[in-house]
Amino acid sequence: MSNSASTLIALFAAAVFVVVVPLVTLTDRNDNVVQENVKLIVEEFITDVKNTGKLTSEKYQDFQDRLAATGNSYDVEMEIKYLDENPGKKLEQSNSTKIGENVYLSEYTSQILEKLENDKNKTITLKEGDIIYVGVKNQNSTIAQTLKSSLLKFSNDGEYVVSADSTGMVSVNGTN
Repeated sequence: MSNSASTLIALFAAAVFVVVVPLVTLTDRNDNVVQENVKLIVEEFITDVKNTGKLTSEKYQDFQDRLAATGNSYDVEMEIKYLDENPGKKLEQSNSTKIGENVYLSEYTSQILEKLENDKNKTITLKEGDIIYVGVKNQNSTIAQTLKSSLLKFSNDGEYVVSADSTGMVSVNGTN
């Protein structure tokens, strides 16, 4: 009787290892692929904005749609640093391109989205020297996180498996 019980336990353990371990490994790899895709999406968005000097509601919606296509929901943080053209009276020997003499004024996600919504052209025009930052973090638990937490009995609260950020300096003046 004890021989059949140990055989049954061994078969159950083998079944768990044959099914669960590959499943966890597969979902982990999926998170890695999604991570790379999100990184690429963020970098392409930043590159487009810095090379055109424009952030439009259409570009932002396309960015959101591409992120949603990965199967996760994301918290998007944005910041635009506008180069202040008149930060104060400069001395004659000073040069506006010198490091340390430029002053930036920042706008953050809620201000940027409000500006996009309220502008008649749904466009924020940037100028050369402005800086844009975008960061994304997954809001939901991925399948791999859920499997690991249920199997290993630990919580993934506050852990971002899929996140990416990118910054770029606008290289052209975006004109309407």
